[in-house]
Amino acid sequence: MKYYLLSVMQPVTDELPAPEVLAEIGRDLDVFHQELRQAGAWVFAGGLHGPESSTVLRPRADDVLITDGPYAEGKEMLGGICLIKAPDLDAALAWGRKAALATTLPIEVRPFMGEAED
Repeated sequence: MKYYLLSVMQPVTDELPAPEVLAEIGRDLDVFHQELRQAGAWVFAGGLHGPESSTVLRPRADDVLITDGPYAEGKEMLGGICLIKAPDLDAALAWGRKAALATTLPIEVRPFMGEAED
């Protein structure tokens, strides 16, 4: 088994979907997370605040420079993550597909180095 990171790629915008749309996405995510748990693939999941809430720490000589916000601006941001266990990339991609359908957003699937702990 390997760990895979399912990254939710969210558009950078101040406009939120209608409350009923967000409620439906929330229900779909609950179903997806429950399915992960039942399959033994669940490790962790959570949403993130917007990039404006981040702090970046950069090494500078013998010190660390602390700045607000992300290093680069973009049209998408990391909106949430889900860490799963899967036997191979095909299985992880199948979970990623379900995550994309639940969130209605692009999902990046990326393997961790090494094997998952059992």
